[in-house]
Amino acid sequence: MSEDALIRREDFPELQNDTFLRAARGEETEHVPVWCMRQAGRYLPEFRESRAGKDFFETCRSPEACCELTLQPLRRFPFDAAIIFSDILVIPQALGMDVLMVAGKGPTFPEPLKEPEDLQRLQVKVDVAKELGYVFKAITLTRHKIEGKVPLIGFTGAPWTLMSYMIEGGGSRTFSKAKSWLYRHPEASHMLLRILTDVIVEYLLGQVAAGAQALQVFESHAGILGPSEFQEFSLPYLRDIARCVKDKLREAGTDVPMIVFAKDAHYGLEDLSQSHYEVVGLDWTVDPQSARERTGGRVSLQGNMDPCALYAPKERISEIVKKMVEGFGPRGYIANLGHGLYPDMDPENVGAFVQAVHQHSKRLIKQM
Repeated sequence: MSEDALIRREDFPELQNDTFLRAARGEETEHVPVWCMRQAGRYLPEFRESRAGKDFFETCRSPEACCELTLQPLRRFPFDAAIIFSDILVIPQALGMDVLMVAGKGPTFPEPLKEPEDLQRLQVKVDVAKELGYVFKAITLTRHKIEGKVPLIGFTGAPWTLMSYMIEGGGSRTFSKAKSWLYRHPEASHMLLRILTDVIVEYLLGQVAAGAQALQVFESHAGILGPSEFQEFSLPYLRDIARCVKDKLREAGTDVPMIVFAKDAHYGLEDLSQSHYEVVGLDWTVDPQSARERTGGRVSLQGNMDPCALYAPKERISEIVKKMVEGFGPRGYIANLGHGLYPDMDPENVGAFVQAVHQHSKRLIKQM
């Protein structure tokens, strides 16, 4: 098949393993599906080799490179889903902001937003197909190259998380600059959050059109907000994203499951479970049985093993997974970590995690 044919949005190979999609919709499965956030990452030697000497965002803009990085973990592990290799900060870039990935420091904005007047610098009317078309091409290419083995997940950062980076200028322990906007400039904050929401909706719709079979929204910085700030500056936009995407997809006669992962927003579980998402992702600070009770069977759940448990011996990993799977129960559940894989983790232990999820969930389902 030629490269030109590979980027056509048609004739995708038939899906062979839909366990992840069925679990997302709360349907019965033969085993609990499992994937990992950052499963395409620096813990893999082949990932490090592929990325060596290359600029991070240049890699993100190469459909061929993103496809290869997305497929690498599937060659090692029997994951039940893949997630496209990209980055949440491509959206601020599409809005006209410079973002650099600085070695030893992480994402850096040379000119962050400092005052409300700086919003005028943003390119508000974004041609998403033009500015982010490289992501869509990567998704389409990967859908062909993955050969229907597992579903492909598209993703985005959530408005508050993106806003916090755009104002803070990078990572932070407190995100005090970004949070100060919520108190000093609430109107400008809502304006920025609305701008981001509108672009995110178009971005996610473009991902589905390109071939994404599920979508995850990462509200990675939910935990730096208190409950009332979350209710005002995060939750309404998370709901709007899911509602608008769902409405547009239904108009087009299609639908895909959507996952919301609001890290450390344990106080918002009840609200998140009524926010138009099929799946709520959980970090490791939430007890599985408590999460089930608080979400009332309204959604499937995803998570939530502490990533640091992967530093344990394989036998201990198996014990932790067994307890986790039993806590969530095998129906309406997708196994994952409570955050992404870390660069120094042993790939063999990741394999042990995946194997343990499949092994213990199959046994549990047989006993039911």
